[in-house]
Order: sequence, then C-alpha cells, then structure tokens
Amino acid sequence: MKKLIIGVFSLAVTITASAQTPTTDNAKSKNEVVTQDQIDWGWLNPVRGDKSPAAGQLWGDRTKNEPSGFLVKFNKGFSSPPHIHNITYRAVVIKGLLHNDDPKAEEMWLPAGSYWQQPAGEGHVTAADGEENMAFLDIQEGPYLVQPTDEAFDNGERPINIDESNLVWLHAKDLEWVSEKSNVETAFLWGSHNANQLRATLLKLPAGFKGRIKNLSPNFRAVVISGKITHQFSKKDAKNELEAGSYFGVEENASPYISTDIETIIYVRSNGDFEVK
Repeated sequence: MKKLIIGVFSLAVTITASAQTPTTDNAKSKNEVVTQDQIDWGWLNPVRGDKSPAAGQLWGDRTKNEPSGFLVKFNKGFSSPPHIHNITYRAVVIKGLLHNDDPKAEEMWLPAGSYWQQPAGEGHVTAADGEENMAFLDIQEGPYLVQPTDEAFDNGERPINIDESNLVWLHAKDLEWVSEKSNVETAFLWGSHNANQLRATLLKLPAGFKGRIKNLSPNFRAVVISGKITHQFSKKDAKNELEAGSYFGVEENASPYISTDIETIIYVRSNGDFEVK
C-alpha cells in the first residue's frame, strides 16, 4: 500500500528528485475563464464508453502531446480494472471519496481537498464511493492513455496519497509573496521553486477576502477546488462567479481581482512566481 506522507515538504523533495516528468511548460497562458456550465464533457477512456468516468477539459488537450488540465467525474461504486498510464498525473479531489492505489491495496478513501500523484507505468486501480465524485487532474505531457498492466514500467517516480487532513498550511506571515493582512494560507504540493520551474500550490482564501493575484510568470493556471470566488480581470470587465471545478488562466503581469463570501481553496499551477495582495 502507498505510504500516506505527512508533510508537503517531504513531498516536494520526492517529486523534484524525479527527472522523468517535464519541469517547465513553454505555453504562455492567457486571460481566460471556464465556468462549470461551459465545460465540454466526454469519456475519459473512449474505448470503454459509459463504463469510463466522464472527463471535462479545462485547458490544453489531453489527447495530444501537451500539458493539460481536466476534471473527471466518477459514479458511486465505480472501480476500474488494474491499469497503467503512459504519463504521470497529479490530482486533487473536489467532491466525494476517491481511492487510487495498487490493485491489492486496501481501500484508503481520500476526501475532498486531498491530493495524489500517479506515476507513469505503475499498475493501479481507481475507485469512488461518494454520492458525487469529482477530481481535477493535471498532466505535464500527453497524450493521456490507459494501458494494460502487462505494459507496466518504472519511470523512477513514486506514488503519493495525502489526505486533506495531512496538508501543511503556512500562514501569510510566513511568506514574502503573500500579503500578511490577506490572511491567506498556502500549502505546497509539488514542483520546484527554482527560477522558471513548474510548481503547484493550494491557496486558502478566507471568507470576505478581497484582493488581487499578480502573475509574474509566463504560465499561470488556477482551478477552484472548494468554495466560490468572484473573479474580474479588471474593474472594467464583467464579473465571473467561479464555483468548485471552474478554471481561470492569467497572462504574465496581469492581476485579476478576486473576492470570496465563503472560505475557498484554489489550486495554482505556475511556471514561476506570483503574488497575493
């Protein structure tokens, strides 16, 4: 069974040590928004049709050799056959209870807000047990393929499961790039904070937050994991209500306005630094 690692600093070291998955994204993000009602849903594994989870694209194209982010919906009681993927993916649970582990492992249900990493080539099963189950998946290369376990291989990376209760949150006062008065908390998930390296961070915005997120890198993409934000690229632009599963991209040096009525967690994937003001 996979180890449940307590502490995201150990996690970051583990992932950074792998040289198999790309550590940069050359695509330049742009100012864009995808709300829940704009998502185009299909089958994650078209070969299995409606026996497969549903998949909704947020950015990129998972069928091509490029980075992409997408949502996956699982029916209650879903359990996949043992399989592998040709590429590594990272995932955050948005709704329900999900299990992703070795085929013979006991079920370890990950609730909303939990994180896992599935290395390329390693045999595993995925199952769901909530009334509604949804996860966000992030891949750095493609295409995303489902393959039989007799094609398994070791790419040097290792699987990770982190229950949301084991995330380590840092307060704004502990970080130079988050305004202390914002009361925003941060949990590091994966990647390197070296210059121009891909990394992913969870931002916990308190209820009543009003501020801006300034992107300082060529590539910045964010997904609402829980709660809801009001998003506006500038005070002249229309406001967008972004619920869990919604996405927004930000071009370099842009600073969209963000506000919340309830506590909200956002997954931020960037190719460099950003600031919360």
